[in-house]
Order: sequence, then C-alpha cells, then structure tokens
Amino acid sequence: MIHRNFRLMLASVALIGLSSPAFALDGADLVAKLNAAYAANGATIAYDNVAVDGSTVTLSGVSVKPTANPGNPLKIGEVTLEGVEETDGGGYYVETVTLPDVDAKDAEVEVKASGITMGGLTIPGNPAGNTINDIILYETAGSGPITVSLKGKQVFSMESSEANLTKQESDAGFDFDASFSGIKADLSGIEDAKAKDAIAKLGLTTLDGEMTMKGSWEIASGNVSLEEYAFDFANVGRLALGFDFSGYTLDFVKAVQEATNSAAANPNKEEANQAMGMAMMGLMQQLTFNSASIRFDDATITKKVLDYIGAQQGVSGDQLAQSLKGMVPLMMAQLNVPELQNQVSTAVNSYLDAPKSLTISAEPAKPVPFPMIVGAAMGAPNTVPSVLGVKVTAND
Repeated sequence: MIHRNFRLMLASVALIGLSSPAFALDGADLVAKLNAAYAANGATIAYDNVAVDGSTVTLSGVSVKPTANPGNPLKIGEVTLEGVEETDGGGYYVETVTLPDVDAKDAEVEVKASGITMGGLTIPGNPAGNTINDIILYETAGSGPITVSLKGKQVFSMESSEANLTKQESDAGFDFDASFSGIKADLSGIEDAKAKDAIAKLGLTTLDGEMTMKGSWEIASGNVSLEEYAFDFANVGRLALGFDFSGYTLDFVKAVQEATNSAAANPNKEEANQAMGMAMMGLMQQLTFNSASIRFDDATITKKVLDYIGAQQGVSGDQLAQSLKGMVPLMMAQLNVPELQNQVSTAVNSYLDAPKSLTISAEPAKPVPFPMIVGAAMGAPNTVPSVLGVKVTAND
C-alpha cells in the first residue's frame, strides 16, 4: 500500500510539473493584446524584457511609441502588473499596475511625478468587438504629488489625483469621476510686463484650487453625460461645465480613431486635414444634442476685474459696471434675438449689481440632431438659441 501510494504521489507531482507551463501567464501575449486594443489611440507599447513570476508580470524598458512619430518614444521604465489572470475570451484582468516615478527634464523644464498606479485594468481579447468588454477599462487610477519647474523654479504642483470607473448594471456602460487636489500655480515668473502687472493687481500671482469631473457613458445609445467638469480656485471662483449628447457609440469612436490615424499617416498635411474635416462632418451626422451648461460662481474676481479695467479707462469699477449695463442691450440687439436679449440684459444687470453666479444653459424640448444645429447656424443664426433652448440667468 505504501509503495502504491508513493507511486501515486510521484505521478501526481509529475502531472503538476507537466501541466504547470500550460497555465503559466504569457507576458508577451498580454502586451500584444494590450497593443491590439491600444493601437487605435495612435500609439504602441514597446519593452526590452518581460518576466513572469506567478501572477506578477514585470516589463522592463517600457516606452510608448506614437504611431505618427515612432522615432520619438516616451520612455517609461519598469512597469509592474500584479494579480494578473486570464479572462474568458482570451483577455486579461490586472489587479494593480504600478509605474515608476517620473523625473523628466530638458534644458529649462523639469517634471516630477510619483505614486502613479492603476487598479482593475481590463485588457480585452477581442478589441474589434462592440461591447464594453472589448475596450480597455480601469476601475481606479491615481497619482501622488506632481511638480513642474521652469528654469529651476517650481511653477506648478498638484498634491494628488484620483479617478474611478464603475460598470453599470448589465454592462450597459459605465459611470466615472475624477478629482485633482491641491493644485497650485505660481504666475510670478511671467515675463510680459503688461500681463505681469495685470496678474499682480488681480491678485493672481499664485493660484490654489482643485478640479473635479463626473459623468457616464451608455454604450448602445452612445449617450455621454458629463454632469460636471469644474475648476475651483480660491479668490477667483468656480467654473463648471456640463453637456449631454447621444450617438457616441463604439462604432463612432472607432471611425474617429481610424480617420485620425489615417490623417496622421498622410505626409501631405493639407490633404490630410481636408480629408479629416470631411470625415468629421460625416460622423457629426450621427450625434444628437441633449443639453449643455456653463456656470460661474464668483469668489471676488469679478470686482477686481472691473476695478482693474476701469482704472485703465479712468473710471471706477462701479462706473464701468454701469456702462456695461447700457452696452449689453445694444450689442444683443444686433443679433436679432429679442427673447434672449431680455434674458441676457436682466442677468448681466443682476450679476454686475451683486456678483454671485452667472449661468448659460441650453436644454431643448427634445433632442436636436447636430445637422439641424449646423443648418440653423448657417441659414438663420438668430434661430439657434430657440432651437437649443438657451437660457441665461444670474445669482440663482
């Protein structure tokens, strides 16, 4: 019995030893699949060596080569992919991707970045497909501090960045959000005398703020909803953009990428630009406008701008504001849009009296195809505001 069990154990060990290579990760195949999915973005990933240790794949000498200019690659260094596993359909799932710290510099500019990571990276096995599982996606991405120095002086820094992407139910699409915190910019080094004076008097020598983003993409309808894309800086204000349109499907994305790559590969740039323009005009036929908005919440910058411009004209900021109130109706009258003229005049008057917020929104009663917008703009520009349902409000 002991002899039989011993032979069975040896047979089992031999079976495991023989079968293990079949289940080992193929690092070269992983990069090939990554390039197949990433090539549409106009670049390829190259590496000097790939090493596999269990579920960890390490790429050495990594660089990103733009298709249009492969002779000038962006050198990355060593990239580590951990928790790698194959997925159905021949793709890969990577728990974490860690990139090396960046310290790139030339004669005058130096860029440093650290803590660059990505989590939940999905590499498709068939990038030619038309589902959410056929595109490169990540679940989380972020970085630590980033700095930019000019001639040895730091002019920009960011404490951290974070991005998240979550698949919707039944893989219908995904929701996304991102934040860039602790942004600081030093504008004291600007050399133009006039700009330097304006920056100093407006109190913009240093900027301190953040950026945020939030939205979603529904694959089948191509509905892209950017709920918020905001820039918020202390003592300046908060500018928030938003839009919603449909038709941005995977087929549309691939068509744009093909047109872009074709234009980049054409040595005749004039011909390439014309072809690109024609292609984009054709693709725009597929898009539908749903809504858009832009809102500014003031944080004292409006009064500073009025005072600065007024001083240049020999008047006070309040006097300049009163002058603008009288000019706006005259300027709007030239557009021949009476309803919008009244809205703008009322909003501007309210805002200049007490700057709090100014909002421009466009929300038609029903979605408007982009060709209809273009046709209105070319044939009867004064009808565009009513076609898009444009409204202008202040301090709301």
